[in-house]
Amino acid sequence: MIKISPSILSADILKLEEEVRSLDINGADYIHIDIMDGHYVPNITFGPNIVKSIRKVTSKILDVHLMIKPVKQYIEEFIDAGSDIITFHPEADDNAEEIIKIINNAKVKAGIAIHPKVNISDIDHLFNLVQQIIVMTVTPGFGGQKFMHDQVRKIKDLDDIRKNNNYNYEIAVDGGVNNENAKICKENGANVLAVGSYLLSQNQDNYSEIINSLR
Repeated sequence: MIKISPSILSADILKLEEEVRSLDINGADYIHIDIMDGHYVPNITFGPNIVKSIRKVTSKILDVHLMIKPVKQYIEEFIDAGSDIITFHPEADDNAEEIIKIINNAKVKAGIAIHPKVNISDIDHLFNLVQQIIVMTVTPGFGGQKFMHDQVRKIKDLDDIRKNNNYNYEIAVDGGVNNENAKICKENGANVLAVGSYLLSQNQDNYSEIINSLR
């Protein structure tokens, strides 16, 4: 079954603990944490301290998406904070294979994220090393953007590559996900949906219904 990974980027930061607990009890599989540093992307959000704090209030998988540059020097901090999955953009650092090895050696799942401007062929040498690949269906850096349908082809291509090579990565989709395009993502091979404003802009009483409808 498809996994739902709500993004706290769209949460009310003053009610973050409440939001995370609500997502937990209403059926979220993962908690998606977007880390932005103002270098790789123009926005600034959270750091490892937020990951550590969220770790204390939920046992759900912490799906940490690093939109930072450089990457390697900060990996240990995010491992120590309690991340279950750490995904980064390989073009943001010269040490992609080494970063993946560090993450996996710590018994944490490693992932890579594909910027809309990055071609699959540019990073396919990493596919057999990771446990998650995120297809970005918006330009990284801001919440609330519209889903880029021209990126769906990457989902299908990644699914084909996975099947043809017996790779074991999950395909996640991040950006502008809603009930309508979720179906397209699933049909093309997605396993995980990172969903932000479509879910978090709603009343908490509706979280369970929305999460189930996305599945």
